Amino acid sequence: MTDVNRSQRRKKGPHVTMDDETMIARGRKAVTGGMSVGRSGGRLADEVYDTLLGQLMSLRIEPGSRVTIDVLARELGVSQTPIRDALNRMEAEGLVVRVPHAGYRIPPQITRHRFEDMLEVRLLLEPAAARRSAERASVEQVAGLRRMLEEMAELEGGQGSAAYGAFGLRDAAFHDLVALSAENQVIRAALARLHSHVHLFRLHHDAQVTHLAMAEHEDVVAAIAARDPDAAAYAMRRHILRSGERFRRLFDEVKDAESIAVEA
Repeated sequence: MTDVNRSQRRKKGPHVTMDDETMIARGRKAVTGGMSVGRSGGRLADEVYDTLLGQLMSLRIEPGSRVTIDVLARELGVSQTPIRDALNRMEAEGLVVRVPHAGYRIPPQITRHRFEDMLEVRLLLEPAAARRSAERASVEQVAGLRRMLEEMAELEGGQGSAAYGAFGLRDAAFHDLVALSAENQVIRAALARLHSHVHLFRLHHDAQVTHLAMAEHEDVVAAIAARDPDAAAYAMRRHILRSGERFRRLFDEVKDAESIAVEA
């Protein structure tokens, strides 16, 4: 394993380069493909939504910052209509907050309490989805999960916040396909509304997160491919617990840093 790459300096504002957009698109492509939850009409609005979601994941748009329709329209080179449609969709999903007479604001990072609540819900739903996937996934869906692992392995080696954000979006797509192959739309819709990957990957930019997640994903796919429901449920539960431990340390680090600042 290579040395852990620490967070790079964040760029201000919503602008991304073409290279960043290409990287984000690679990781983002299957996240909402075919998903009916909260999807607004219009291909251009979808593309704007994808771009803004990628910027959230890569921390190009920072927590707590303001975004306005006219500024986004100028920077993305589109009219205000698709921007408004995309932001309305993001507001419905809890990813932005409308500020009266002032545009929109990116919510702050999730709180420790919210994080623990999300983890609890995931532990209830995702092992069950993995169990059903082992029983019901088609040959094509299992192949799709393996292809996702291959794509994530390529993104894992990328440098910078765009690559990290793209990996997070592909991570979300992986979990969505597990839920899809479980053939339980209630579980899938509930997980989609959590947007857990958006919130978690916004917490910190740490390459160790991607490296460890890859091995755990491989265990989940191996169990699903072997048609072993118990092993699949166990592998998914272990992955979520370990992921929770990794992100929980981030909250502890912030708390320790705040304590040191107060004492100083």
